[in-house]
Formats: sequence, structure tokens, C-alpha cells
Amino acid sequence: MSKMCDTSCELVIFSDDWGRHPSSCQHLVSQLLPQMPALWVNTIGMRMPSLKPADIKKVITKLKQWTGSKSAESSQQSPLPLNLRVINPLMYPGFRNTLERKLNSHLISHQVNRHLDRKSDKQRIAITTLPITADLVGKLHVDRWVYYCVDDFSVWPGLDSRVMQQMEAELASKVDRVIAVSNNLIQRLGQWTSNIDLLTHGIELSHWQSAQKTASQTVSPTWAHRQNAEMIFLFWGLIDERLDVSWCLKLADFGKLVLVGPVQAVDERITQHPNIILPGPCAYANLPSIAQHADVLVMPYADLPVTRAMQPLKFKEYLATGKSIVARNLPGILDWQDCADMVNHVDAFVTQAVARAIGGLPTSQHDARKRLDHETWQCKAQQLATHLIAA
Repeated sequence: MSKMCDTSCELVIFSDDWGRHPSSCQHLVSQLLPQMPALWVNTIGMRMPSLKPADIKKVITKLKQWTGSKSAESSQQSPLPLNLRVINPLMYPGFRNTLERKLNSHLISHQVNRHLDRKSDKQRIAITTLPITADLVGKLHVDRWVYYCVDDFSVWPGLDSRVMQQMEAELASKVDRVIAVSNNLIQRLGQWTSNIDLLTHGIELSHWQSAQKTASQTVSPTWAHRQNAEMIFLFWGLIDERLDVSWCLKLADFGKLVLVGPVQAVDERITQHPNIILPGPCAYANLPSIAQHADVLVMPYADLPVTRAMQPLKFKEYLATGKSIVARNLPGILDWQDCADMVNHVDAFVTQAVARAIGGLPTSQHDARKRLDHETWQCKAQQLATHLIAA
């Protein structure tokens, strides 16, 4: 980390709420904090909230943050790391027209600038993962801007495609540097800028591998109880329209399919299938241990523009568990096809999943995963620091 130590930098981060889930941005910033103090700006979501219970809960949480509610502060899972400050600027939940954008630009820039010392002699770098920050470039007391692109939000389920694409195009053309997590995203961003670097996701190896030795000592989730020789297939992540319903239904005819995570949108055929279990969200700390109760980890994503653009953070987490993996053949994970089974059709998906549940992880795939040692978040943070310095 010597390069980071030689650089006097402060970071201003615009991303999902700190502590809500372990995003790639949070992993990277956590590694950088000892050398680069950071101001983390919690934002609103990129879609207008609905009357669904999950959205109402998010709105209540955000209102508590804005009002400085003690219950909002106490809901944080752990104390903030050293060198990290978190703020919750008031903003309007929408960017659909010029008035809304101007209002948010004024609100956010005014509130964030109050927390930035203009007399600081450190270089201040703003990093954003969100297209909705496009109007803030040039209005904050920062020296450089970096867009860390983790998804194609213009095709993300539930978001306004027109607004996301327009704001991302403006953001990419304004910032000093763009960093993307997949080659597909680089190709897409190339229409607005040529100053793009690739930084794929990392992995916290110790977190995932320790559970392989202690799984027998932890309490088993209810769904882990088997009837006879029942096979268990496990997915974790956001449950939404990116999942291929037909793949899920067919796999569930051969064993128990457990979909762990918050439900944003789900086909009723999935909720009604007797072999598909939706236990809800699971804490990041508990994911390694629940993985050990599954026979196979699966990624039954549909073949969509949004899935072709992404590099699923969970994939390297899957690899680190030591479990067999069967996944939709997506561009973002092709570099790891020697470590897992990647398929294009539902029949192959089911056949391979059942075969791996019976036969276990092949030696060739186990050996191929050894290169995860060079994919840690510490290594990725060193690469990010290099990009930031050169921005």
C-alpha cells in the first residue's frame, strides 16, 4: 500500500448508504481509509418509491437519517471505521425534469460543501457510483471526479431508463476518469469518453474460507433440514426481474431452491412453488456459513442487457466458498469459466446442477480457483489508488 501512503488525498464518496450492504465501493474504501480519509455521502435510491412495504420502510429509514433520529444511528451494525465520516444530505427523491435536478443539485452541493474544509492542503477526490450525481460536478469543493461504474443503470429493473442514460452520459463526459468493473461496461461508456480503466471486483478471502471449518458449529437455517437425500441449491442477492423464472422453476423440480435476499419483484409462480424457499435477507457475516449447507450455488440469471453488462459481486464470493457453482454464461464472468460450470440453456443448467450436487466440486475447478489469492480487495484497492492518483 506504499503508493497510497505517499499520497495526501481525501475522498468524497457518493454511493449506497454506508453499512446497508457490503458493496464493492464499501470494500474498496474500507481498504483505503487508513491512508485516505473519506466523507461518505448517503443518497436516496434512483427510482421513485412506491407503496410497497419494502419501499415504505426505506422511506422511513431515510426520514430518520435526515432528522438525526437516534434510532437511525443505532441501527448501524457497527461503529464507523477510523477516518470515515458519513452524512445524510436532504434531497428530493426524483431527477426526472430540470426543476428536480436543479433542486437536488442545490440541496446536495450546499450540504456537502459545509463538510469540506476549503483550507485543506490535501487533494480531494470525489468518487461516485451513481449517475444521479451528474449535476454536482463543478459544484463541490473537490479537485477531481471519478465515476466508478458498477452497473448499466439504464437497463436496471424499475429505473427510468431515459433519465439514467441521460445523466450517465453527462457524468461520464464531465469527470476526470471513469473506472468500470467489466469490459461490457467499458464498451458502453466508450460512446461518451475514452478515459476508462478496468477494475474488476475483489474478494475478502478470509471471511469466506473461515466458514468452511466452522460450519458444523453454527446453527443451521430451517431450510437446511433435508428430507431423505434432498438436494439444496442456493442463490443469494437481490430477488428481482433479472432472475430467469423458467430456470428457477425447472431446477426446483429436482431439489430445494433457496433464494436468499431482499425481494424487490418476484413472479408469483416462484412464491407458489413448494420447493422454492425465500427466507429473506441474510447478513453478510452469515453468508459463508449458510453457503456450507448447500450442495450447489447457482446464478439463474436471465439473458438480459442488464445481466450482460454486470460483473456479479457474488460470483467471486461463490468461488471462495469451495462449493460447486452453476451459472448463466454471462460476459462478466467468462474469465472464470474454468472454475465453475457456465451454461446457456435451462436443460444444461439443471443437468449440471444435479450432477454437481451428486459428484461435488471437480479437482480441476478447485485448482483453478487458487488465483483468487490475487483478487483480494486489498489488491483491488491498490489498483484503485493508482487510478485515483493518475486521475
